[in-house]
Amino acid sequence: MLLFIGKVIVLYFVTIGVIRMMGKTAFAQLTAHDLAGIFFVISLAAGPVVKKSFTYTIVGLLVVGLVHIGFSKLMLVNWLNRIFIGKPTIIIKHGKLIKANLQWSAFSLPEMLSEVREKGYPDITKIDYALIEPNGGISVVPKQEAAPVTPEQLDAELDYQGVPLAVVIEGRIQHENLAHINLDEPTLRKKLTKEGYPDLQDIFYAAVRDDDHSLTVDTGKGSLF
Repeated sequence: MLLFIGKVIVLYFVTIGVIRMMGKTAFAQLTAHDLAGIFFVISLAAGPVVKKSFTYTIVGLLVVGLVHIGFSKLMLVNWLNRIFIGKPTIIIKHGKLIKANLQWSAFSLPEMLSEVREKGYPDITKIDYALIEPNGGISVVPKQEAAPVTPEQLDAELDYQGVPLAVVIEGRIQHENLAHINLDEPTLRKKLTKEGYPDLQDIFYAAVRDDDHSLTVDTGKGSLF
């Protein structure tokens, strides 16, 4: 049994090491080959652990659970965190790409450009720093002249506009959200009928703001043309 437990612990750490070697894209993108790679690594690692004995299976699961909890605690130690989790990798500095870091992170240039475009920065010369985080996500720090202007910078005072909460999704009332805004079902139905939507099945999405209970209704019949 002790040999079995030792085998489980060793395979757990070997699996972490192999997945780390696969690069940060394995966490961020999960493309077909990344997912297949992770799947096979886990399957191969788990193969020697699988036993016909129910007892061994339970022990294996408990050992993995305990090792994972202990591993999470150890990650609070800075130098261990850097080894097993990694550290942010700078890929753009002052508007210039750092090719070596990008290649080391296993990110292709098109993938990286797609990620920063999604964050609203199609022009990399407007980026002061871009970093690939240990979890595979990309953080972008824009240059000061390209950063969005905030109301605070304009000395502007804005009124609270409320947060829209979904109260109907695909024809079904979301009772938990209604409770958050102190609204009951009869009142909601009355508001919907007043807006011309007496039948919930005609509503794809409806939301009510938490401040003034204003209503937004969408039937889902928007057109691309």
